[in-house]
Amino acid sequence: MTLISQPTISLYNTRTRSVQPFSPVDPARVTFYVCGPTVYNFAHLGNARPPVLFGLLARVLKRIYPGVIYARNITDVDDKINAAAIAQNVPIHTITEHFTDAYRQDMAAVGADQPDIEPKATAHISDIITMCEQLIAANHAYAAQNHVLFDVASYADYGKLSGRSVKDMIAGARVEVAPYKKNPADFVLWKPSTPELPGWESPWGRGRPGWHIECSAMSKAHLGETLDIHAGGNDLMFPHHENEVAQSTCAHGGKLFANFWLHNGMLTVNGAKMSKSVGNTLLIDTLRKQYAPEVLRYFLLSGHYRQPLDWSDGAIEQAKSTLDRLYTTLRTLKSVAVTDADLSQVDNTPFENSAFQALCQDLNTPVALAELNGLAKAALSADLAHKGTAKARLLQAAELLGLLQTSVNAWFQGSAPTDAIFDALLAERQAARAAKDFQRSDSIRKQLLEQGVVIEDTATGTIWKRA
Repeated sequence: MTLISQPTISLYNTRTRSVQPFSPVDPARVTFYVCGPTVYNFAHLGNARPPVLFGLLARVLKRIYPGVIYARNITDVDDKINAAAIAQNVPIHTITEHFTDAYRQDMAAVGADQPDIEPKATAHISDIITMCEQLIAANHAYAAQNHVLFDVASYADYGKLSGRSVKDMIAGARVEVAPYKKNPADFVLWKPSTPELPGWESPWGRGRPGWHIECSAMSKAHLGETLDIHAGGNDLMFPHHENEVAQSTCAHGGKLFANFWLHNGMLTVNGAKMSKSVGNTLLIDTLRKQYAPEVLRYFLLSGHYRQPLDWSDGAIEQAKSTLDRLYTTLRTLKSVAVTDADLSQVDNTPFENSAFQALCQDLNTPVALAELNGLAKAALSADLAHKGTAKARLLQAAELLGLLQTSVNAWFQGSAPTDAIFDALLAERQAARAAKDFQRSDSIRKQLLEQGVVIEDTATGTIWKRA
């Protein structure tokens, strides 16, 4: 198979504050790490945005670089987990196993790509201890009162990723000013555990890791000292990602920790921040009972990843209506056969797909969705000789985006027809009349009538109304 030249992927790099062409260190082994969940409760829709968006990026990268290694961790030791375990009088693994399973089910439902590697913090305690020892030996960390702390003053570039000064970070971070700290900004790499808390033996006594060191140790263990891409929500930029950069760079002799940093915007609800205290938290487990998971995925893809995304009734209904139209298109094209020649033409030019090209431009999902809808219209209007190829290209784009993966019958089964469906059927009837396919035109009229919709051909065009 002869492919056209590989496309260039351009990504906004938080590290450089600019859009740059992506070029991996080793094209045969592209390393991509995304910060995963802390598993102490059900995931909300905002938690799904990084796995859906950056999972899609991993999918795009794998089309070009088959050797991509996509890692997304599980944080399964944390003070929030400890609090939940104590409150329920159960060991932490009871909490973490339950919510890890729930998280995986939720992510699978919204079509988030399964990572190639899913490391857990508790499986990397020895790696964490080793990194702490390396930082102490390099004079970038120190032990005090059974704690190990990173010495922020020892790393001159601290704050460059987030663009903050150390003074501002101390003022805004509400850090614990403990007597054993050299500097208020110094952060914990290892801390002691009391008997009721989980702990592991270490050179500094029985204890447990700090949050930030976990991701540094896990990414090093599986992907190496320098990552091609590190991604996560922009709420993690400080302190989590800033601290990862500091400890990893210093532990690895000054090597660059990640070439590209990608950060997604936050999800809001009717313009407000999602908050338990406000009562507007959108749990995926609950949403899945109200909406088809593919509607949730379409919504998550509808905004550019770097921008905030606002949940509203109108936005989610728009996502459903658009999917209704797309599935109606597939129902219309049901009789169109996709031949081996059609597949060959599409497979030989995979990078020419307009949706793929949009994703290569800083993962521009809004444009990719617009291109998907354009491909649907093109498939409907294509002449008979090109209809199979047009349908194949539509399916190719849909598969890339993780959409239209439900059977048409299953999609419409049990759901009341919407205005969008009626509009799509009317458009299909008009196309059939233009092509002099009066049998199909009459069939659509009958189908609509059975659903309580009457078609009227007027001097200004065809309209429908409910009977």
